[in-house]
Amino acid sequence: MTEATAFNIRVYGIVIEKGHVLLSDEFRLGQRMTKFPGGGLQLGEGTVDCLKREFREELNQPVYSIEHFYTTDFYQVSYLLNPPQQIISIYYTVKIRAPYNFETSRNKFAMKDTEGSQVLRWMPISTLPPDELTMPIDKVAVTKLKKSSMRL
Repeated sequence: MTEATAFNIRVYGIVIEKGHVLLSDEFRLGQRMTKFPGGGLQLGEGTVDCLKREFREELNQPVYSIEHFYTTDFYQVSYLLNPPQQIISIYYTVKIRAPYNFETSRNKFAMKDTEGSQVLRWMPISTLPPDELTMPIDKVAVTKLKKSSMRL
């Protein structure tokens, strides 16, 4: 097992509308990845403030009705970062108001493979496989999301 040298705290928003969840397809660190909208916590920032900032930066969209959904409960090292870091991801369910200030695509990775490029898309929760998301922690969050949506 690779030993992590630092913590990397990630904060993500799960937006659900009409049985669909909003996903972000991105090109980062030289690879394509699918994740929930959000990103890294900055020093001196609270997790909710981070989430609000990330949604302003990535979606040009304010969020409201923020509720904690899941926090990583197992050890996960990021192999994309050098030196390796222990990843802790915090997920919130959030609501956003129409009209949306962002565009979406129906196609996965409908963007250029240039660092920082991103495209958003809606995916039905009922057909969302955990493997649709790239990172191991996100796959756990999808499994929990599917279980919680079955109870609604």
